[in-house]
Amino acid sequence: MGGPPRIGGTPHGYPNSVAAAKLVFEIVTAPTRAKLADGRELLFFALPGHRPAPVTDRRPLPQRTPDQSQLRFDRSTGQWVIIAALRQDRTYKPPPDQCPLCPGPTGLTSEVPAPDYDVVVFENRFPSLSGAGEPVGVPAGDGFVSAPGHGRTEVICFSSDHTGSFAQLRPAHARLVVEAWRHRTADLMAAPGIEQVFCFENRGEEIGVTLTHPHGQIYGYPYLTPRTAAMLGQAHEHRMRHGDNLFADLLAREIADGSRIVARTDLFTAFVPFAARWPVEVHIYPNRFVRNLVDLNDDELDAFAEVYLDVLGRFDRMYSTALPYISALHQFADTNAQAEGYFHVELMSIRRSATKLKYLAASESAMDAFIGDVTPESVAGRLRELR
Repeated sequence: MGGPPRIGGTPHGYPNSVAAAKLVFEIVTAPTRAKLADGRELLFFALPGHRPAPVTDRRPLPQRTPDQSQLRFDRSTGQWVIIAALRQDRTYKPPPDQCPLCPGPTGLTSEVPAPDYDVVVFENRFPSLSGAGEPVGVPAGDGFVSAPGHGRTEVICFSSDHTGSFAQLRPAHARLVVEAWRHRTADLMAAPGIEQVFCFENRGEEIGVTLTHPHGQIYGYPYLTPRTAAMLGQAHEHRMRHGDNLFADLLAREIADGSRIVARTDLFTAFVPFAARWPVEVHIYPNRFVRNLVDLNDDELDAFAEVYLDVLGRFDRMYSTALPYISALHQFADTNAQAEGYFHVELMSIRRSATKLKYLAASESAMDAFIGDVTPESVAGRLRELR
């Protein structure tokens, strides 16, 4: 292979890199704020020279009620479960001309009442979590324990283009999405009662997407999610045994091995993990230890947008049809309890060949025991070829 591929200039298929775009583009960090008809917050993030022009949301929406969801504690696993029955009424596969994420210049048709937009974030109309409250931990005592589903769930629309995708964004536009993620991370991490901020994207009907407009979501949980708690537990044990950071050690070992590296720059590394669970799985790590997007400097934010586009571009070139995927941004707060957390992105797909999907059946869904259908090394080799 001649060593792991490096990103820079134009070899990875994007004629205008983030670094070049930076010469003519300065991120606007302060969003334009507006309100939807039911009082939900709406934030417009704009490219230079673009001025958001929201109009009044005139839809007859019902006013929100408090305690729209509930947390219930599962004593058999020690995990909180969110019960959000109102989500049964959420929008389901509307025709393109009724998409609620496309611009709505009349103020009567859309969650984004505006003639156009670059990137927009708003509170979810059908939230899994909403409202302010205290964080929740492991409850004391016995019996059934529940709590209000306090927290925050937001929608982030990557573009006003209904038929586009993140991989098709121009570098400056992708960098704006990263800035929006970073802004919301900082805001939510500072909000009372929020223990974890999770930015993510689901793409493809195979994943379960019901709105095809390119978008993601941002959750502010009132507790540490089970996956995060498990990872931090492993990292704590590693620190006790070896005196260093688990994630930094894994990254160093992947770089030294090299067989699973997909792309590498001076600031970021993308690789298929040694124990990949999914048919296509790529992790993206900054080469410097940081806990979240807020900790990245400007050069690292530029580099992150660039390597993220690079990996998604490779995903789109794997098969003749678009690769369904989940993108999960693992972020950690600057607290003692989360001190070992290392910011990274995990991208995963259930497509195991051009014509076959990997279904999470009994072993995975019931036992959380994943069975790999392909070797991580073969997937990494395939992705390396797709420059």
